[in-house]
Amino acid sequence: MRKLIVAALAATILATPAMAQKSGPYTGVRVEGLVGYDRPQTNGDHADGLAYGVGLGFDFQTGGAVLGIEGEASDSTAKQCIDSVAIAGDRLCGKTGRDLYVGGRVGAVVGRSTLLYAKAGYTNARNEATYNSNVAGSTIVTSHGTLDGFRVGAGVEQAVGRKAFVKAEYRYSNYEQGVDRHQVVAGLGIRF
Repeated sequence: MRKLIVAALAATILATPAMAQKSGPYTGVRVEGLVGYDRPQTNGDHADGLAYGVGLGFDFQTGGAVLGIEGEASDSTAKQCIDSVAIAGDRLCGKTGRDLYVGGRVGAVVGRSTLLYAKAGYTNARNEATYNSNVAGSTIVTSHGTLDGFRVGAGVEQAVGRKAFVKAEYRYSNYEQGVDRHQVVAGLGIRF
């Protein structure tokens, strides 16, 4: 899966100079800030939190079609704790950590300033689990891990002036070990 994504991104980058004479207003580097709702879940249990991050991408417009590559680094406040897991009074907490994403998107320009798009790519998330037995003299055990997965999503981007844009996006990420994530984010960015 990773090799397929890397090959698709490389093909997009290499094809861009050959098509440069037909570029449109959605062509160029873009930088954006993102914030929204995050719902990671495992085996039916879920936590709700605030997702926030930054993204960087390059888009190329030819006619009404837009192709792009993108990367993102984000984090979340989502955390869930369960009491009395193994013994009375103990506590197990799980927290999501940073999430890295790289992928591509394809879209269609609607009207003069609206872009509808779909996206897909590779994602890697960090998580943390903490267990406290709450017994006198006990130690707290913390475990960190990372999960690989894929992300798909769809969104709408609206130009605001010549360089700025706002966007709204839904994305679904599916990771190893039965972990998945639903997010709805809003973004504010600028295109260079």
